[in-house]
Amino acid sequence: MKSETITSEQLYDSGLNVTHNKQYSINNNQTTSAVGIAILIATFLLMMTGGFLVYKFQSDFDQFHIDRINSTWGYPFLILTTALFLFKAGVFLYKSFLYFKYKPIESVSDELLPTVTIIVPAYNEGKLVWNTLLSLADSDYPEQKMQILAIDDGSKDDTWYWIQQAKIQLGDRLSIYQQPQNKGKRHALYRGFKLGTGDVFVTVDSDSIVKKDTLRNLVSPFVNNEKCGAVAGNVHVLNNKKAMLPKMLNVSFVMSFEFVRSVESVLGSVFCTPGALAAYRKTSVFACLEEWINQTFMGEPSDIGEDRAMTNMILKQGYQVLFQRNSIVLTNVPEGYTGLYKMFIRWGRSNVRENLMMAKYVFKNFRTGSKVGTRLLYLDQTAKIIMSVPFLLFMFFFIAIHPLLFFSSTLVSIFVISSFSAFFYAKKYSFSESMWAYSYSVFYSFSLFWITPYAIITAHKKGWLTRGLSEKKVEEYVNLEQYSSVAK
Repeated sequence: MKSETITSEQLYDSGLNVTHNKQYSINNNQTTSAVGIAILIATFLLMMTGGFLVYKFQSDFDQFHIDRINSTWGYPFLILTTALFLFKAGVFLYKSFLYFKYKPIESVSDELLPTVTIIVPAYNEGKLVWNTLLSLADSDYPEQKMQILAIDDGSKDDTWYWIQQAKIQLGDRLSIYQQPQNKGKRHALYRGFKLGTGDVFVTVDSDSIVKKDTLRNLVSPFVNNEKCGAVAGNVHVLNNKKAMLPKMLNVSFVMSFEFVRSVESVLGSVFCTPGALAAYRKTSVFACLEEWINQTFMGEPSDIGEDRAMTNMILKQGYQVLFQRNSIVLTNVPEGYTGLYKMFIRWGRSNVRENLMMAKYVFKNFRTGSKVGTRLLYLDQTAKIIMSVPFLLFMFFFIAIHPLLFFSSTLVSIFVISSFSAFFYAKKYSFSESMWAYSYSVFYSFSLFWITPYAIITAHKKGWLTRGLSEKKVEEYVNLEQYSSVAK
């Protein structure tokens, strides 16, 4: 059975009121098919070349392996890589088994739905925040049970103007607030948590659009499962028709959420509830709120990874954290290389920090029931982080000694590993779009391989890295003080 549609055009056609379709329109101009086809053809030509070179230099590969085994470090290295391969293969089979056990929780009736406070922090988001707020207000959720808060975190562009425009349109359904200065997303969310009156908090990024049934699907697990402390939404790419990188990331996101988080959800241990869309039980938030807002790393206040940190602290309390595949949000992703690697660095640093935090409780009796699966997934993630440094060093060594062998074997490996992602996406959505899994793997392997090692050695650094404005861009905006205040 095909999964639910994910393109923004279909989302608006099927999910939002016809009268609002023009208001919610996003400029998702199709990237020329000729360029896309050329990139896909080039990707497969590269992989075919890699396969040919592996066949052509088979004797060289054999000799390289013999020389490596006979070297001082070769045999221990062989044992280590074999053990890691068997571990990863075993974990993959275990994940596949869990995936087929996963089922999203069905939506409950209006009467059973809890009261929710939806918090939308915004910084330098422009008109996108207006689209976000209107899509939330258009949700199939009882109005009397919804509290929507928009918090401008000291933006330097016209974000506050568009928040006020949403306020004018939505009236009392929306409450808006403006931070006196930019203090970071964590502080904006903290203010929202303190102001919230709902039994469930929902956080939504200000560059995201939700489907009509997203909210009710997202919060239904809290009704059916008293042990549920948080729920992760299903994030897809909104601007996947505008550029090549979003097209690639869309396939990657589907794998990351609909496979990885489905597996984690079966164990009640989703490691990260994404900032784009997440829900939290109010009691679980307030049990760790002060620790969360005052969190530090190496003596410095934490200003990144607020979503992973909150998830960690809720898991530590003994709650389950689940994933709702039927709760879809479309969010914008970087369209250029610079924005993409900055986003990945931020995520990488957060993973390093929170994996260290998770180590403090995951091997303890942090909750009732089996914890073996959670610990296995944690070890798998930790091994991926730790081994990134030695494998980076080995990669440079391999390139220096046998560059052709390295590039050919890497391309063949990309084909084998990416085929699973491509098959997974094709089965659920589109065969033609699934081919971007290969292009993304080639792109990541040769241009973003350094992210995790760099994140490890710079884990102490602060900064969001993205969404900043140049001085020239700031000057283009009208002074925000001229806008009349309509905040409550």
